[in-house]
Amino acid sequence: MAELSPELQVKLEELDRELEEGDITQKGYQKRRTQLLSQYGIGNMHDLEMGGLRIHSPDDSYQGPGHDHRAASLAALNANDTSDSRGSGSFGSPAEYRPQSPHANIESHPASLLAPAGPMAEQRPNMRQHDSLFLSTAPLPDPSTRSGTMVSGDYAFNPEQHLGYADQPQNPYESRTGTLLDSQAYFSDFAGQSYDPATTGEYGGPHRYSASDAFSPTAAMAPPMLTASDLPPPDVLQFQMPLEPREVPFAIHDPHDQTIEMSNFDNIAAVLRHRGRTTAKLPAYWVLDNKGKEIASITWDKLAMRAEKVAQVIRDKSSLYRGDRVALIYRDTEIIDFAIALLGCFIAGVVAVPINELQDYQKLNLILTSTQAHLALTTDNNLKTFQRDITAQKLNWPKGVEWWKTNEFGSYHPKRKDDVPPLSVPDLAYIEFSRAPTGDLRGVVLSHRTIMHQLACLSAIISTAPGNGPADTFNRNLRDKNGRLIGGGASSEILLSYLDARQGIGMILGVLLTVYGGHTTVWLENKAVEVPGLYAHLITKYKPTVMIADYPGLKRAAYNYQADPMATRNFKKGMEPNFQTVKLCLIDTLTVDSEFNELLADRWFRPLRNTRAREVVAPMLCLPEHGGMLISVRDWLGGEERMGCALKLDLGSDSDPEEEKEKEEEKTAPSNGFSTLLGQGSTATKEERAKTELSEVLLDREALKTNEVLVVAIGEEVSKRASSEPGTIRIGAFGYPIPDATLAIVDPETGLLSSPNMVGEIWVDSPSLSGGFWALPKHTEQIFHARPYKFEPGDPTPTPVEPEFLRTGLLGTIIEGKIFVLGLYEDRIRQKVEWVEDGGPENAEHRYFFVQHIVVSIMKNVPKIFDCSAFDVFVNEEHLPVVVLESQAASTAPTTNGGPPRQLDTALLDSLAERCMDVLMQEHNLRVYCVMITAPNALPRVLKNGRREIGNMLCRREFDLGNLPCVHVKFAVEHAVLNLPVGIDPVGGIWSPVASDAREQLLAQADKQYSGIDRREVVIDDRTSTPLNNFSSITDLIQWRVARQPEELSFCTIDGRGKEGKGVTWKKFDMKVAAVAVYLKNKVKLRAGDHAVLMYTHSEDFVFAVHACINLGVVVIPIPPMDQNRLSEDVPAFLHLVSDYRVRAVLVNVDVDHLLRMKPVAQHIKQTAQVLKVSVPNIYNTSKPPKQNSGLRDLGITMDPAWIQPGYPVVIWTYWTPDQRRLAVQLGHDTILGMCKVQKETCQMTSSRPVLGCVRSTTGLGFIHTCLMGIYIGTPTYLLSPVEFAQNPASLFLILSRYKIKDTYATPQMLDHAMNMMPGKGFTLHELKNMMISADGRPRVDIFQKVRMHFAATGLDRTAINTVYSHVLNPMIASRSYMCIEPIELWLDPKALRRGLVYVTDQERDPKALLVQDSGMVPVSTQIAIVNPETRGLCSEGEYGEIWVDSEACVKGFYGSKDPFDAERFDGRTLEDPSIRYVRTGDLGFLHSVRRPIGPGGALVDMQVLFVLGNIGETFEINGLSYFPMDIEASVERCHRNIVPGGCAVFQAGGLVVVLVEVARKAYIASIVPVIVNAILNEHQIVVDIVAFVNKGDFPRSRLGEKQRGKILAGWVSRKMRTIAQFAIKDNDREALGPPGTSSGEQSSGGHGAAVAADEQHRASLGSFRSSSGGPVPAGHGGANSSLRNVEPAPRIPEQREPEHSQQQYAYHQGGYDGMAAGNIDMAPARTPLAEMPADDREVDNDQTPTKNSTQQQQQQPRIVSGLGEPTLPHGFELPDFDQFGRDEHDAPPPAVGPKPGTGIGGAMSSQTATHPPQQQPPPQIRLPGVDGRESFDDWGLRPGSGGGKEEDGEDDWTRDAYMSMNLAGALGGK
Repeated sequence: MAELSPELQVKLEELDRELEEGDITQKGYQKRRTQLLSQYGIGNMHDLEMGGLRIHSPDDSYQGPGHDHRAASLAALNANDTSDSRGSGSFGSPAEYRPQSPHANIESHPASLLAPAGPMAEQRPNMRQHDSLFLSTAPLPDPSTRSGTMVSGDYAFNPEQHLGYADQPQNPYESRTGTLLDSQAYFSDFAGQSYDPATTGEYGGPHRYSASDAFSPTAAMAPPMLTASDLPPPDVLQFQMPLEPREVPFAIHDPHDQTIEMSNFDNIAAVLRHRGRTTAKLPAYWVLDNKGKEIASITWDKLAMRAEKVAQVIRDKSSLYRGDRVALIYRDTEIIDFAIALLGCFIAGVVAVPINELQDYQKLNLILTSTQAHLALTTDNNLKTFQRDITAQKLNWPKGVEWWKTNEFGSYHPKRKDDVPPLSVPDLAYIEFSRAPTGDLRGVVLSHRTIMHQLACLSAIISTAPGNGPADTFNRNLRDKNGRLIGGGASSEILLSYLDARQGIGMILGVLLTVYGGHTTVWLENKAVEVPGLYAHLITKYKPTVMIADYPGLKRAAYNYQADPMATRNFKKGMEPNFQTVKLCLIDTLTVDSEFNELLADRWFRPLRNTRAREVVAPMLCLPEHGGMLISVRDWLGGEERMGCALKLDLGSDSDPEEEKEKEEEKTAPSNGFSTLLGQGSTATKEERAKTELSEVLLDREALKTNEVLVVAIGEEVSKRASSEPGTIRIGAFGYPIPDATLAIVDPETGLLSSPNMVGEIWVDSPSLSGGFWALPKHTEQIFHARPYKFEPGDPTPTPVEPEFLRTGLLGTIIEGKIFVLGLYEDRIRQKVEWVEDGGPENAEHRYFFVQHIVVSIMKNVPKIFDCSAFDVFVNEEHLPVVVLESQAASTAPTTNGGPPRQLDTALLDSLAERCMDVLMQEHNLRVYCVMITAPNALPRVLKNGRREIGNMLCRREFDLGNLPCVHVKFAVEHAVLNLPVGIDPVGGIWSPVASDAREQLLAQADKQYSGIDRREVVIDDRTSTPLNNFSSITDLIQWRVARQPEELSFCTIDGRGKEGKGVTWKKFDMKVAAVAVYLKNKVKLRAGDHAVLMYTHSEDFVFAVHACINLGVVVIPIPPMDQNRLSEDVPAFLHLVSDYRVRAVLVNVDVDHLLRMKPVAQHIKQTAQVLKVSVPNIYNTSKPPKQNSGLRDLGITMDPAWIQPGYPVVIWTYWTPDQRRLAVQLGHDTILGMCKVQKETCQMTSSRPVLGCVRSTTGLGFIHTCLMGIYIGTPTYLLSPVEFAQNPASLFLILSRYKIKDTYATPQMLDHAMNMMPGKGFTLHELKNMMISADGRPRVDIFQKVRMHFAATGLDRTAINTVYSHVLNPMIASRSYMCIEPIELWLDPKALRRGLVYVTDQERDPKALLVQDSGMVPVSTQIAIVNPETRGLCSEGEYGEIWVDSEACVKGFYGSKDPFDAERFDGRTLEDPSIRYVRTGDLGFLHSVRRPIGPGGALVDMQVLFVLGNIGETFEINGLSYFPMDIEASVERCHRNIVPGGCAVFQAGGLVVVLVEVARKAYIASIVPVIVNAILNEHQIVVDIVAFVNKGDFPRSRLGEKQRGKILAGWVSRKMRTIAQFAIKDNDREALGPPGTSSGEQSSGGHGAAVAADEQHRASLGSFRSSSGGPVPAGHGGANSSLRNVEPAPRIPEQREPEHSQQQYAYHQGGYDGMAAGNIDMAPARTPLAEMPADDREVDNDQTPTKNSTQQQQQQPRIVSGLGEPTLPHGFELPDFDQFGRDEHDAPPPAVGPKPGTGIGGAMSSQTATHPPQQQPPPQIRLPGVDGRESFDDWGLRPGSGGGKEEDGEDDWTRDAYMSMNLAGALGGK
């Protein structure tokens, strides 16, 4: 309408207004309008706005390609449709023209309130303005190629080009672009009015198939942005322009009456009324059951009247507005009821929403709510079933929905004959919901105009298909001057269909086309096709002209006929099968099966008497996800020369097969010497060939992998050459695109038009296509309104191509103008390939594979496979192919009914997986990443035409979630995973000189990392202004307090109810301490230098005893009371302590005395003491000593000057790691006062505020606060027992609040407990200025936020929640106290971190970044340096290193340690300044400077804060990169819901990276394995070696819930870990587990490493132990020629091994200082294959000591397993015995593992062990450094080889030594 002049526009508007106000009649309106138009020289407007296809009059000049357009046709959804008063009730009334001006008047009909410009529209939420098709801001190419054939061409209305319109607002409802977003305003009750795509959780939100942002057309993900670097240079871009639309060269007439043009009808409702009148008694439907019996039929008049009745009831009884949604819920066999309801909705002007999966309640609910349907139409039968299901499943009826039974409505009987209400039809006809490949539901909206277009195209195609009538020389295609066929009369069709008629193409053909053409549809259940001969009989009986089918059904029928022709021929006596009437067999499919088409035509249609068998077969390409619309099928309409592409493919000369290159489709002269024939001058013979034959081509399979189309043969040649030429793929065509469709082939990744010979995504635009999704504007925009781009020569930016397209998600190509489809975008797997040519640079590209081709290869070549699928997952920046197999072998279903479940044959499953990998490698060169095997029918299925097929995208989603019910998984990581990182020094690790130098050069400009120091020599007591630094001991200070403030409160206990005990004044305190001292001196007879264990509950008694011992010069060893639930840990720990330090007495209070006298405890202690040969010292209760009335000095108890010398031990703090390894540090008087001083000055503590002692009062800050700080600053100390706190956590906070305590100490565990138990209210904490939360390593990032939120109501200041870095060697190395800022959070780049670098990033830039929080600044008199642990040079800013501390608060040594290594830890001297003596913490971290506005007046203040990363001993190295296990564990713990929180441990043993996972559920554990492997690979770029699972509760944890890593490692190495299943991830790690089905004592020598000589096996350690590809490389298969990506070099440290001739056995060590880090136990892996080992079906040998000889092992009886009974072992299943490692069955004995005591840390293993004959082999021994890096002396007497133990103790020995292999204390310590 762009040509209409402004005056005409105004007049037409006036005319409209008159009509709307009722001033003129409809007829008068038409008349005046025609006059007006003719005055302005415009012909009959009717021609312009035809609802059907354009009429192409023979004498018209060609007007350029396709004038029409979906944007126009689908302005439907946006148009100002106020035409309620349309007169289309009478058929044939021309649809009146209604200008789409922004100023249309609003009618009084209620629905018009919701019209786009109606009153409601004012309140519309502000929705995004969509650009109309041509209303682009940029000047676009002239759109005149599509002149406005339809009046609604006004979508191209541009205000600037229209005078008089310049000041009017643009109407957003004028193009298809606004399709849904805008039409939402129509519906008052529409759910998505304030729809915001970003926030929805439905399919609209951010959605990913896999961990990647893999873009997918059907899931509506935008392709990656085009960047300049991605694009090829413009001059080489020869792209295939979109194919222009063809035209239908004639008008569509009613098949029953050639005088009536179908374009007269606006919608199906009008057509139905016409059918009911004109062909009243003809049959509309026959419905057959699965035996071919007729169960229902209906004639047209009955159908029309029943539909009218439904419409009448909806209009009169439902109170629905025009355009409201109504749900249709019918079974597939209720096709007549369904059609009546659907057509009734059309007549009533409501939008139908068919819902087809009745049993899927969730889907039903989702559709009802998202469409806001308040009315559901169904049948009586359905409603009963539905009611029964809902009751049975205890579900609720959907809310707010009324249910009507349409089968009980009856027919409509008008009072007068022709009295039918006028039609008032909205734009939308129905919404079809279908599932995307990902399984998400989306509704596609279809308008009446779209449907009419589609049906006109279908009618044209079907009516021109040649029939099989008697021969006639007259050309049947000739027409008279009105365009009517001369030869034929009316012909309506008979359709025979078994496709689901409630959706997709089944509904379009079976319901809509039936009405449109007045055809008769015979519908049968799809089960009927499976009865041999029945389908052929029905075809013969009903004489259909068009069959509607799909491949699975036709295959069943055709193959039945091949197998037994007589069953078909004799199906019914006297009735020969005869298919003569069939002129088209439409096959609904996405890919053409050429071989089967040939068989179907030649061996089913032809023998059954169809003369045109080859022409009948017509595969049709429909879009099941976009409304089921047809976009291509073979047709006889002609006009293909208009499409503008080559219609003849020249294959060049046959002499040179290489020359058989691609078709050349450019209009330019071809450069490669092939001639091209563009369609214009096409010859008749070519036309003939193209029409009658269904094209097929033979393509080169290799070329397809790179998306190239290389045609090897075409046409007749194909079937001849297909079988003889391997490496080719036979592909059939559908046909040309339907008339009126514009079609483009576009690169789905870049959105650029593809080159002619490339595979791309098919994008279509046609008036026959839907305008978008229901309520998903973002997706509608991306999928239905996609814009392809092309490059213009010389222009670096791509330009958009007209028009907008629908992305079909189908990949294919155009050859000779016909569409060839290879598969869905989702069915394409990609894999990156890398290669090097002649030492040049590395090349990489993607190869593409289609799932269908992969499935065919597997089904053909792998036995026992039921079905399979494949997909790729995007992990670690690359696509990795995964294959899922369904096999009977994976089923555990019992063989007999009620019998025991079948045991899985793991060896068979493994070989199937192996075979599958080999087949795909040989046939396709596809390197599979992982194969999973499930039982038949276990994989998620999608419905396709009533049949269930594996949905590979659903499989991918379930795979990512770990939900596939898979029983076996096998990886082939070596081949598939390419981009694994390697460090600078793969052997030496990140601390080696090479790596350190590399970092040094990188950071050459940066400053060194060390802090300043505030020495604070003088400390003044605020009460007396006395310098406290003058006192030499805490005892002297007590006397000073007694003298200066005798009657003030010193200590007071408070119970859990907040009640104060009797306070103790300073004077009384002195007397109490004196009383205990006298008792100890006289009764217990303790002397100076004796050791006493103080085991008290938290009480005043404890404080008195500590100070009494200090006064006597007795060495104090405070330990917590024993835990009755952990006696097995606590008693040995206590007894070792007693024997190591020759403890004279154990001092207790009443509670502990009572505990120790309890029978179980006393007996446990007694028995353990006997075993350990330790005598238990006497236990003394100090609670009630004889009363003293004098103080210490009065009694003459004074300090000996010797006791205050620096080296004299006063207090011994004993720490236990989570593994119960002891670390003991000694404190002298100088250290005690130093700690108090740092605490007081850093926390600005004064005597005006009291101190609180609560938890952990035996060591660290807890001890300082409980026993020392009150005395040091002269203030009262309140004591709250931890037991009381545990029962009533609020008590602690009430005390803090009541006594206005300013500084206190807490642990993360106690805060977690408090927050779980109590609400954060009922007290105020605004006086609390400093809550110190201790962390011995990296602080937990969640704790600050949790505490802040929980206690927000109490007024707790954010800056009062402070982390303190508390180490064994110094209780406060750094603190956040009084920094006055919230924690500083940094996101660190994990890739830099593993190389030793600190690179700060942010989460947006790097989603995998690691979040760390600072541990604060250095306290008073403390200095920190960050030092390279190997070179001892200061680290530069930008790298991390070991934290070294120099402070008065540092302890001076480990107690009782003689080890030089320990001494060295307290004598750290840097290269830069050797004069300072540092203590080495063994923790890694870095200093970081920040500026914050906290100075006076908001001035910026520079602060240097410490970040702690973790203990150096826990890190492990792979390929020269360093990893913190806690980060990997965090990735694993959050990757799957069945993994218990905190239930993962990652460690290295024998060079293998082992992941131990605690799971809550045992079922289908194999499916969790890929999730774990992918999570680690994706986030950390490591491929782990073994994944093992333990049951919930079997994961070793300490009493505080910490992971007992040492115990885990020991249990693993000694095979005592109770695993339920173990999986080897790499082929060469399977050896480490043992072969399937053998006990670990009898490993077969077959498998991967079969018969490798013993000598070679000993070389096993050459595999990179730290590397991710550990494992032996047999001779001749060495890794020399492989790239580093796949075979990493073995880390060996040359200086630290014996020469290679000693049988190549190396133990390996993490480099000098990493002696602390011996978390690596070496085992040389043997070579045998294995994948998965569930516990319950293995024979396992319990007594696998190496001394047991192998003959005995081979005679083992198989163990019978009931499947339910307990396994024979206390634990599930073992790794192979150590004596298997590194040797053949009977040859040499095993190597010892780990350094032996003689060689020192990291020394090589001796080869002397090889001299023992196998029978006398001593048990394997690990000699590993202790936690502090030394051999432990706890148990020398019990060790084999030291004479104390016997051989049976070997296993215990393993465990004990493995404890020493891990460094878990959070630090390293001595005894």
